[in-house]
Amino acid sequence: MEHSASEAQYLKMTGTPIPRLITSLAVPTIISMLITGIYNLADTYFVSLLHSDSATAAVGVVFSLMALIQAVGFTLGMGSGSLISRLLGRQQKEAADTVLSSGFTAAVLFGVLVTAMGLIFIDPLMAALGSSETILPYARSYAQYILFGAPIMAASFVLNNVLRAEGHATLSMAGITIGGILNIVLDPIFILREITLPFGIVLPGLNLGTAGAAIATLLSQCISFLILFSCFLTRKSILHLSVRNVARRGRQYWDIVCTGLPSFSRQGLAVIATVALNHAAMVYGDPAVAGMSVVGRVFMLIISALIGFGQGYQPVVGYNYGARRFDRVRESFFFSLKTASVMMGILAIIGWLAAPRVIGMFGSGQMQEIGTFAMRAQCVGLLFQTLGVLSNMTFQAVGKSWQATFLSSCRQGVYFLPLILILPRVAGLTGVEITQPLADVCTFVTCIPFLAAFFRDLKAKSAEDGGPLPESV
Repeated sequence: MEHSASEAQYLKMTGTPIPRLITSLAVPTIISMLITGIYNLADTYFVSLLHSDSATAAVGVVFSLMALIQAVGFTLGMGSGSLISRLLGRQQKEAADTVLSSGFTAAVLFGVLVTAMGLIFIDPLMAALGSSETILPYARSYAQYILFGAPIMAASFVLNNVLRAEGHATLSMAGITIGGILNIVLDPIFILREITLPFGIVLPGLNLGTAGAAIATLLSQCISFLILFSCFLTRKSILHLSVRNVARRGRQYWDIVCTGLPSFSRQGLAVIATVALNHAAMVYGDPAVAGMSVVGRVFMLIISALIGFGQGYQPVVGYNYGARRFDRVRESFFFSLKTASVMMGILAIIGWLAAPRVIGMFGSGQMQEIGTFAMRAQCVGLLFQTLGVLSNMTFQAVGKSWQATFLSSCRQGVYFLPLILILPRVAGLTGVEITQPLADVCTFVTCIPFLAAFFRDLKAKSAEDGGPLPESV
């Protein structure tokens, strides 16, 4: 029965028409990513109702900590998922079971380490992430609960990505969506003193402030984890999660980390970039930190649609590359590039027009002015992001980890970090606001020669008559 399910999934991933297959996998992942972005934005929105720029800025500061946990979770999750897609494409299910169990175990152990070290050094950690003296009390109360949830968060990313990698995007969506909706519901209950409902109904809240936002996030993460974990316990997944399948050799973990390194590069550099941005904005006061933090959360929501689409695209590429269906790899890329570019163009126009109103939901005055300009600048950069995201996801999916790592490092590392050090000295606050879109343009240009070489290689492989399969991972 298990073998027939694996065979059926293989036939689906290598035989279904590309537009229908990618769409069927991308829609659930887009919904999952949007829900994640919405509940991250919800934390910022409900905390902003406390009418404190320092409290709003604290959410942005602690977001760097969450992004660090996500970076390792995504590294292990995307590394495991990419290997699993190609292994299943080669119909090597037992090896895929080992990758799943090993990646999950590594994520839990990492999370425990983060919890212990983070709680011991919480004050210097918050200061290093860009917290000023006025922001620190709010950041500390928010971060301590996020740290308790680190093992759950990291493990959830692995389970989530593995479900998507084997083609079960709907199961993945269920876990993320239910947890996200719960977070949005719990936020006002835990954060505010009272909750105003339609028809003038007022209910009491727990009035826990920024700590309440973190508790709501922690509870929702636990629920998401339980739902995702149950998919493996009840065998809804075609893979088997078991202690017996955990790898005893370091090579397996090295393969997972190397394959997932582009995700760590992308997410880890996002942490460094956010910290650098917080420090650059801090020169202009808490309103600047708050404004840039809000823009970061808003664009996390917008870009989550693109990332979600890409994560629906990745398993298709991995399966078909493993099965040597290079024609389908090429078709998948160009279908995704055209579709995602149109989607991002529409969102860029909407974001530009709605910027003052969107930022105004989180604050007014100087904070709103700074945030509006930064959001419009990033809407311009949004037009260039599709190629960069799909490029590094493609190289990661086919096992070209070093190319993927470099390209994923460009946006918030190779280009962003030098620019955030240089532009504020030249253009002041405007330099802070335009750093990210300029980095996006530079990344776009850099991806072009890498893709040209990749498709020349695909053409050569396609011309081979009965050539050997790619080496086993």
